[in-house]
Amino acid sequence: MTTTGEDHVPARGGPWWWDRRRGAVLDVSLGAVSALECAAEGVPFARDAGVPLAVGVVFGLLAGSVLVVRRKWPIAVVLVAIAVTPAEMGFLMGVVGLYTLAASELPRRIIGSLAGMSLLGTLIVTFVRLRQDMARDGVDLGDWFLPFASIATSLGLTAPPLLLGLYVGQRRRLMESLRERADSLERELQLLAERAEERAQWARGEERTRIAREMHDVVAHRVSLMVVHAAALQAVARKDPEKAVKNAALVGDMGRQALTELREMLGVLRSGGEGARAERASVPLAAVGVAAAAAASRAAEDGESEGPCLAELDELVGQSEAAGMVVDLSVEGEVRVYAAEVESTAFRVVQEALTNVHKHAAGAKTYVRLAHRVSEIAMQVENEPPPEAAASARLPSGGNGLVGMKERVAALGGVFVSGPTDAGGFRVSAVIPAS
Repeated sequence: MTTTGEDHVPARGGPWWWDRRRGAVLDVSLGAVSALECAAEGVPFARDAGVPLAVGVVFGLLAGSVLVVRRKWPIAVVLVAIAVTPAEMGFLMGVVGLYTLAASELPRRIIGSLAGMSLLGTLIVTFVRLRQDMARDGVDLGDWFLPFASIATSLGLTAPPLLLGLYVGQRRRLMESLRERADSLERELQLLAERAEERAQWARGEERTRIAREMHDVVAHRVSLMVVHAAALQAVARKDPEKAVKNAALVGDMGRQALTELREMLGVLRSGGEGARAERASVPLAAVGVAAAAAASRAAEDGESEGPCLAELDELVGQSEAAGMVVDLSVEGEVRVYAAEVESTAFRVVQEALTNVHKHAAGAKTYVRLAHRVSEIAMQVENEPPPEAAASARLPSGGNGLVGMKERVAALGGVFVSGPTDAGGFRVSAVIPAS
C-alpha cells in the first residue's frame, strides 16, 4: 500500500502500521500541528466563502489531520494538500506530503505527476492571490513581478521537499542494499567457515588413517619377522648355539631397523604438526581448515617421498628367506623407475602380503611376481598351503592389512584383489597405473 522505504525495517512493536513508536509519535505530532494550522487558516476561508466559522475550522481540522497517515497513504496526503491549496490551507501538509512521497518506493512517474500537480496548483493559487491583493491595494510592480513571484513561491514550496525526499529515499535504499549485501557476505563467510571446518575434520581423519596405515606397514612386517626368529631361536638355543647366535643377531638388526623407520616417520609427523600449528596461529579462523588440510597434505607427501622403493624388494625377500620362508621372486618386463608414491605402494603391498604369510601360513612356499608393463605395474604374492607340521607363529592380526593395501592401491587409481586359491593357499594381486 504505501511505500516510504521504511517497510523493510523490522517491526519493533509500533502501533498499527508504524514499525516503531518513535515514528508514530512523530506522525501524530505533525498531524496535530497541521490540523491546528489548517484550522487557523479555515477562519479566513470561511469568511471569504461566506460559511460559518465553525465549518471552516472543522474543515481545517479534518484536512490537516490527514498528515497522520502519510507513511501508509502518501498519495492521499498529497492529493488532499493539492485539493485545499485554493483555500490557502495545508502548507505544512503539502511540504511534508511531498517529502514523504518522494522518499517512498512508488514509481517515479507517479511521484513526478503528483509533484507537477502540486507545483501547478501552488503556481495558479499564488498568481491569483497576488493579483487580487495588488489590485485591492493599488500596487503596481510591473508585469514581470507576478509571474516571477508565483514561480518562485511555487518552486520554493515544491522543489526542496521533493529533492530532499528523493535523496533520503535513495540513501535509504542504498543502506538497505548494503545491509542485505553485508548479511549475504556474513552468510557466505559462515558457510565458508563451516566448509573449512568440514575440510579440517576430513583432513584430520585422512591423517589419522595415513598414520595408522604407515604404523601398520612399518611395525607389522618387522615385528612379525622378529617373532618368527625369536621362535626359531627358542627352538635351537640348546641344540645349535651358533645358529641361535645368528638368529639373535637377526632379531637385533630387525629391531633396530624398525626403530629407525619409526623414528623417521615420527619426525616427519612432528614437523608437519608444528607447521600446521604455525599456520593456524597466523591465519583467520575461517582458513584453519585449509591450513590443516595443507599441512596434512605436506606431511603425507613428505612421508611418501621418504618411503621404500622397488629397489629394496630383494632385501625384503632376503629378510623373509632368513626367517625360514621359501620365496620365489620373478620380475617381468623392463625395469624402470616410477613415481615415489607408486613404488612405495607396490613395495608395501608385497611387504604386507609376505607379513600375512608369516602370520597365517608359516613354512608355506611363496611366489612373488612383479610385472613392468607399458602403462602400469602389476604385482602378485601367492602362497601354497602351509605344511601340516609347520608350527604356527601365533601372531595377532587386526584385520587391517588387506584393507590398508586396498586403500593404498585405490588411492592411485589401481585395482586390488585378494582371496584364497583353489589349492588352499592365498593370493594377493594389485595393478597400479604407472603415472
